[in-house]
Amino acid sequence: MKNTLVRTDFNFAGQTDVYHGKVRDVYSIGDDLLLMIASDRISAFDVVLPQGIPYKGQVLNQIAAKFLDATADIVPNWKLATPDPMVTAGLRCEQYKVEMVIRGYLTGSAWREYKAGARTLCGVPLPEGMKENEKFPTPIITPTTKEDVGHDENISKEEIISQGLVSKEEYEQLEKYTYALFQRGTEMAAQKNLILVDTKYEFGKKDGKIYLIDEIHTPDSSRYFYADTYQELFEKGEEQRQLSKEFVRKWLMDNGFQGKEGQQVPEMTEEYCNSVSERYIELYEKIVGEKFVKAEAGDVLARIEKNINDYLKLR
Repeated sequence: MKNTLVRTDFNFAGQTDVYHGKVRDVYSIGDDLLLMIASDRISAFDVVLPQGIPYKGQVLNQIAAKFLDATADIVPNWKLATPDPMVTAGLRCEQYKVEMVIRGYLTGSAWREYKAGARTLCGVPLPEGMKENEKFPTPIITPTTKEDVGHDENISKEEIISQGLVSKEEYEQLEKYTYALFQRGTEMAAQKNLILVDTKYEFGKKDGKIYLIDEIHTPDSSRYFYADTYQELFEKGEEQRQLSKEFVRKWLMDNGFQGKEGQQVPEMTEEYCNSVSERYIELYEKIVGEKFVKAEAGDVLARIEKNINDYLKLR
């Protein structure tokens, strides 16, 4: 616990800006380079929880790096290098103010809205009579706004275009990339006896070209079910075995927290945080299909600073 990375405050050569996000700290170097540090912070319901999760940053960073490499033939992405297990260096792009959420199954927040009576989601009509965790006839895209502060909000394709957030031509290209990335992620998950249930992609633009940015197919941005038990559990109406951050959201909801005003985050004991860490490591090993190797954790800040400085000297 004492070696979890919950805050950074570096000053690198050529640094022009720093942005502290919910779980990532992003350092701008010059005009064209970003250093994204995946911290051990954890967020749920758009709230950063008070305790960090050991090795969570390394898990997310390394999963994202592997999937960025595995999808580079579909769409160019921002990644240039991973100078540290918790760091990705990449191209600075102008970010689109929307997140492309794609869903193959009716679950999570979509199910909660459907159960409450909604039959459209982000302008997409939903069939009547669906059950929780049921597969959609075809995957649906349900975009959200991308907010710097506060909650991301559901938005329709028509609203995105009419508000000028993204041009019609570019949005349709983002849709094509989103479907293709989801198909690739689905195929890769199937090889690991997993179902990629839903996920989100973020895109940016540099020199007139669209790039995939941020993370991809991690348990923070995606939800996975175990394929071998999906059908049986679905038919019984039972909870799916899944790999995602949903277990943290469920624990919070069970303890009376959904990020609403006046609600208190339940106590996160060291035992609980270590149990979440173990789940994240399990996620890594299932999704990637490799044993997770814990990075040296004596002085995480010093290690990251040295590795980044060594990388910057070689540029």
